[in-house]
Amino acid sequence: MHNAPTMTTPRTDSRRALRARVAALLACTAALLALPAPAEAQEMAEKLRTSELTRSRSQDALRVCADPDNLPFSNQAGEGFENRIAELIAKAWDRRVEYAWWPVRRGFFTRAMGQGYCDIAITAPSGMDMAATTKPFFRTGYAVVTRADGPDIRALDDERLKTLKIGVHLLNSDAENTPPAMALSAHGVVGNLVGFGTFYSEGGDRPEDIVKAVVDRRIDVAIVWAPLAGYFAKQLGAPVRIVPLPDDAKSGLPFSFDIGMATRRRDRALRDSLQAVIDAQGDAIRSILREFAVPLFPDRAEPARREGTAPAR
Repeated sequence: MHNAPTMTTPRTDSRRALRARVAALLACTAALLALPAPAEAQEMAEKLRTSELTRSRSQDALRVCADPDNLPFSNQAGEGFENRIAELIAKAWDRRVEYAWWPVRRGFFTRAMGQGYCDIAITAPSGMDMAATTKPFFRTGYAVVTRADGPDIRALDDERLKTLKIGVHLLNSDAENTPPAMALSAHGVVGNLVGFGTFYSEGGDRPEDIVKAVVDRRIDVAIVWAPLAGYFAKQLGAPVRIVPLPDDAKSGLPFSFDIGMATRRRDRALRDSLQAVIDAQGDAIRSILREFAVPLFPDRAEPARREGTAPAR
């Protein structure tokens, strides 16, 4: 998916509707991954029903909803930061971690968690309607990624964006676009966009391809979910500039979000227990996030910090 996309102009919607759309997309995935076909979701549910992990209800298990192939967040090899944080919680509670593997797309909260295959999600937008969430334990969002020797873009109203080749992730269902693509449309930036796939698939695009395209000079700028940008820039070892994207006044879209942990809405006691771990282990959790090069945006009460140029480590 590398062609310039057909955009939906956000001016046709109210500001409230746009924010609701963004919230819904984020509720499906912090990374805004592609949405699955109903048949695929049904197949995943059947796998969970027949798995040993689903039948296990032992009290010594911390049952975590996680994506099997979604670095830097999680994978089945336990290599993501969500895996590491889950192990930290399990150790604090003297439990073992059990995973319900479900791609982070439509149905992650309503099916995997809501139907009882797992009990907690390590990351979720704070205050989402379909789950009970803890207080935020970090804040992140979208970032502008450029080469260290490339243009220093810091907002969507930068006129240079109209002449640069810009990479954005696109959803491939319901003709929806990710918030950066919608906001760029509001600024009249449409003909120079390059679309990248959002979901890991055999023989298809990988989410990290958009970062590689910046490094390889196939595009000038990428607007990317920041945890993905930071992690893969570090893995590539290339000098890049990663700048938090400020909320956009013209389109009314937010680009930074508070992230907490989630449980089913009725499991408030479990939610409160997770909050206690966050309060006690906050430094250790933030250390894990930094290890994975997750860009941590300032809290709303903190002054914005200008990001410098540094080589990805």
